[in-house]
Amino acid sequence: MKTLYFECGMGAAGDMLLAALLELLPDRQAFLDQINGLGLPGVHISAAPGTKCGITGTQVTVTVHGEEEDHHHHHEHHHHSGLHDIEHIIEKFALPEQVKKDALAVYRLIAEAESHAHGRPVDHIHFHEVGTLDAIADITGVCLAAHLLAPERVLASPVHVGCGQVRCVHGILPVPAPATAHILRGAPIYGGKIQGELCTPTGAALLKHFACGFGEMPVMRAARIGYGMGKKDFEAANCVRAFLGDTEESGNDEALELRCNLDDMTGEAISFAQERLLEGGALEVFTTAVGMKKGRPGVLLTCLCRAAQREDMLRLLFRHTTTLGVRESLCKRYILDRSQRVIETGYGPVRVKTAQGWGVTREKPEYEDVAALAREHDISMQEMERRIWEADHDN
Repeated sequence: MKTLYFECGMGAAGDMLLAALLELLPDRQAFLDQINGLGLPGVHISAAPGTKCGITGTQVTVTVHGEEEDHHHHHEHHHHSGLHDIEHIIEKFALPEQVKKDALAVYRLIAEAESHAHGRPVDHIHFHEVGTLDAIADITGVCLAAHLLAPERVLASPVHVGCGQVRCVHGILPVPAPATAHILRGAPIYGGKIQGELCTPTGAALLKHFACGFGEMPVMRAARIGYGMGKKDFEAANCVRAFLGDTEESGNDEALELRCNLDDMTGEAISFAQERLLEGGALEVFTTAVGMKKGRPGVLLTCLCRAAQREDMLRLLFRHTTTLGVRESLCKRYILDRSQRVIETGYGPVRVKTAQGWGVTREKPEYEDVAALAREHDISMQEMERRIWEADHDN
């Protein structure tokens, strides 16, 4: 499966993600010409080699009317844009629909986070740090590059957010800035000894929008690797690294099947044994009705587990059932890759389980979350699920 993996050991910002993706594109100049030809007034994106701690990568610079933007002074020179202004600008770009949809979705994530941080409705949010033209260039650039590279899935490492404080338009804020923290909730983040804002709201929103999961790097054969250099210098190489390559199709997975026949246990007792096995870490436990000797009805209990869990599962089976013997067989399993994302709905956050691989992608909201909301709003589960999907697709 064609996978794009972002390594964010020094956080992420829009320009760093864009620079890393630029290194993966076969024709960098054609891409820059396309972005620079979108008609953002006075905006020019250029890329040049950049070095951090002796490693060379690409550094992207966005200039507006010939000067590089200093994020601290945005509010002095610029008309503040609200979300509607930005939607209007992006809608007019001569770009594939999907790219425009992605760029708008990223902006909505940022607007929603800023609105949450400042306690103001989304349509009152003025983008200081991010509404200006250079951010539109970074965000649209990343969305277009992702579209051109067309990975089947995007994954990211846990995100290093930095520590300490950062100065912004409103004063001095803790790191990660409240908007960044809000966007990355549900994703694994960590601080450390490095003082400074390593992950910006723009970087956070791009990762959150594109990554279907965060975790360690999967087994992959990287065909290309891109280094996107940040502007600041730290003791560690300030870069985002992007790996593009193939991950193995899931499916060379093995599991043990432990089985026993039971003919002298009540349904409740068997159900209790099933719960114990699942709590003990079994992958799956199920029963099958079987006919046993002398025409007795019985139950075949099957427990699917990892080889490493064999001892624990056998102990639980012998403790909680009346069986005198357990059979074991080794099964090959073909599985889809599973991940989970959280979608924001008008009713609150809902976890969605995603399964991918073998040419399919399936999504399903977490039963518990849907059930809780359906109870709260006194409607059927089907109706609740329909509303949740509608809310997700509007985003």
